[in-house]
Amino acid sequence: METGNDTEASEFLLLGLSEDPELQPFLFGVFLSMYLVTVLGNLLIILAVSSDSHLHMPMYFFLCNLSFVDICFTSTTVPKMLLNIQTQSKAISYNGCLIQVYFFTVFIGMDNFLLTVMAYDRYVAICHPLHYLVIMNPRLCGLLVLLCWFIMLCVSLVHILLMRRLTFCVGTEIPHFFCELTQILKEACSDTFINNVFMYITTALLGVIPVTGILYSYVQIISSLMRMSSVGGKYKAFSTCGSHLTVVSLFYGTSLEVYLSSAVTHSSQRSLVASVMYTMVTPMMNPFIYSLRNKDVKGALRRLPELGVHCGSQR
Repeated sequence: METGNDTEASEFLLLGLSEDPELQPFLFGVFLSMYLVTVLGNLLIILAVSSDSHLHMPMYFFLCNLSFVDICFTSTTVPKMLLNIQTQSKAISYNGCLIQVYFFTVFIGMDNFLLTVMAYDRYVAICHPLHYLVIMNPRLCGLLVLLCWFIMLCVSLVHILLMRRLTFCVGTEIPHFFCELTQILKEACSDTFINNVFMYITTALLGVIPVTGILYSYVQIISSLMRMSSVGGKYKAFSTCGSHLTVVSLFYGTSLEVYLSSAVTHSSQRSLVASVMYTMVTPMMNPFIYSLRNKDVKGALRRLPELGVHCGSQR
């Protein structure tokens, strides 16, 4: 077993999705394409919302933040995976692994919190429409996002500080395509009891509280819709929740699949496939879900080329 100082200078081996050399070019092409689509799609959402004054509302402010987080989320893991495939290397430095764990934890937590805040936004919009702009004022929206960042930055920092206490054996192999916290703790050569306790507590709290908030918001929304007499009004009000509900289902569905795959079936291959779903497929699909189901976003995206032409003519 190495000492703490030796561990800091060591490397881990990321086994990736497959060790078959013939599959590597295919995997590189698929994941590079998915990454580019994810970055481009979310950037278009950010540009559309920023450039269109009609979308300068709390709902789209949170959507902008979600798109930014999704870009960062995929950028934490995918570029390193692509680099390893291209160079035919499995190595990642100890410090590089810690950095991946830190930012991955931050961004997945931010996704979780932002979906909860967006559910609260829909609750206020439907259940308290006359007071919506007063309650969801810019100051509150900014404070909610800053609070989410503060919580996740602190929680992730504690994870890293606890990991710095651990030692790892030479040639530690991680059966994943990125440094995933639970996998790293399984490979540690020292006692991980405190790490596991903190991980389970934070996962429970940061999972149960947001999910409870989302469920409560939609219970109130459905209750409010049931009291409406107009069928058209019900449909119009609930249609604004459609995109959010789809993204929530995709995010929590794939996250639950990862948990069940690792905790129940113990199938590393199934867990890897589920991880790809929530680390790559979900961030890639979010822009399509919001642009296809939301006529305001679709309109803003259609106006983007006109804005570019207008800006060019002004120069």
